[in-house]
Amino acid sequence: MANRSSSKGAAAGSAAPPPPPPLPPSAAKKGFLRRILPFLLTANLALGVYVFARAYKKKPDEKDDEATPVVTSTPVLTTVGTVPEKRSAEPIPAPIKVLPPIPEEEQRQLFKWILEEKRKLKPRDSAEKKKINEEKALLKEFIRAKSVPSL
Repeated sequence: MANRSSSKGAAAGSAAPPPPPPLPPSAAKKGFLRRILPFLLTANLALGVYVFARAYKKKPDEKDDEATPVVTSTPVLTTVGTVPEKRSAEPIPAPIKVLPPIPEEEQRQLFKWILEEKRKLKPRDSAEKKKINEEKALLKEFIRAKSVPSL
């Protein structure tokens, strides 16, 4: 009998506790959210800081553009012995390119092309339709006129 009691004790002592039951699907989602939520919060915070920093950098530039008045330069007459001052802050104006006048026939063809494009437009509302019709009427007057206004 000792044999039986020792076998019962040995069987009871060596038996491991049963494995824990599998987690329900909602518990698995909680684990996923616990891993991904800090990442999403960090990414959103970083994106917000980036956008704010870019907007903050642009504001002083816009204020400087509005604050500086537009100065038109006038030619300065100098004498032979003096040298005019160089201003690095003002941009040097590009030379104006003078193009030959466009012949009247080409202007009429251009007006006809513009009129065709205006006819293709689809107006969104009545005000836009009225504006397009006025522009088309003006183009028709230019096309029918004996002399075309210079461009």
